Amino acid sequence: MNREIVVALDGMGGDRAPDVTVQGAVDVAGPNLRVLLVGDRDALAPRLDALSAQPGAAFVEVVHAPDKVFSSEDGARAVRSKPESSVVVACQLVRDGRAQGAVSLGHTGAMMAAATLHMRRIPGVQRPGIAVVLPSRAGFIVLVDAGANADARPEHLLQFAIMGRLFAQGVLGDPTPKVGLLSIGEEEGRGSELVQQATPLLQQTPGFIGNVEGRDIPRGTARVVVTDGFTGNVALKLYEGSAEFLFAEIRGAVSETLVGRIGGLLVRPSIRRMRHRLDPEGVGGAILLGVQGLAVIGHGSASPTAVVNAIHTAARGAREDVVGRLAAELAAPPASAPA
Repeated sequence: MNREIVVALDGMGGDRAPDVTVQGAVDVAGPNLRVLLVGDRDALAPRLDALSAQPGAAFVEVVHAPDKVFSSEDGARAVRSKPESSVVVACQLVRDGRAQGAVSLGHTGAMMAAATLHMRRIPGVQRPGIAVVLPSRAGFIVLVDAGANADARPEHLLQFAIMGRLFAQGVLGDPTPKVGLLSIGEEEGRGSELVQQATPLLQQTPGFIGNVEGRDIPRGTARVVVTDGFTGNVALKLYEGSAEFLFAEIRGAVSETLVGRIGGLLVRPSIRRMRHRLDPEGVGGAILLGVQGLAVIGHGSASPTAVVNAIHTAARGAREDVVGRLAAELAAPPASAPA
């Protein structure tokens, strides 16, 4: 039987909070997964009471946090100036041991700052990195870093590779993930100075296959793709935008003519399955790796389904002890370099 996991959810974070966050919390909560719904009690409690007939409501507890961080604010400054904001209190609950993970659909910078400040970095971690799970032809892959560090050093990429590999093992269920370094060519020696300096370091990482290119991301050539936060964020946004463009073009093509509309009816089930595979809400959010707790960052426009999946991601990471395994791996002495 699975042990009970407690996840703290920022109930005030997101474009459609608190309606979406309360519904998602109730949908996912159960005997083995309790949710601490963090935010203004006056806003959250009536919504939770309205859903009291649903089974999950009994496993949701409101934790009062009178303040919130708005999207227009500087994340790091807001975290320090608003110690009673919902995102800060959610991360403090993890720090204090009342929850194993925290989820927020709100300000990405605020969640990063709150997690780093209150959960603290895992000893040995120089820079936490954002890991985002993406669909590919070979199944889900993980891209690290997707935006936490615009500038990175070679040793940071090594740690991203270590953390991404352990995440792929624990959360994606791949026991032997391949690890690739994002570059402009597959050949060793190609790429920026950062890539060239990082390559000999990453050769210490089990499963490292060398350089991969942008086209290898949708192919699933590597289960873990490592890069700096600037490049990773550009790749992520291009990936998301390409998917939106693709579906818009398909919708346009099947609605232009009568033949197209008839054909659209025939292929609709296949398109729905494809859309389901490519839907980012299937994971629910990105994960900040390198802090002493599970920190999941969701999309501001997320639906209750995405909230459910983000909480499941945090819970699975807790059950697989991703943080403990990261700490043990990073504490181990590095392997000797080959002669």
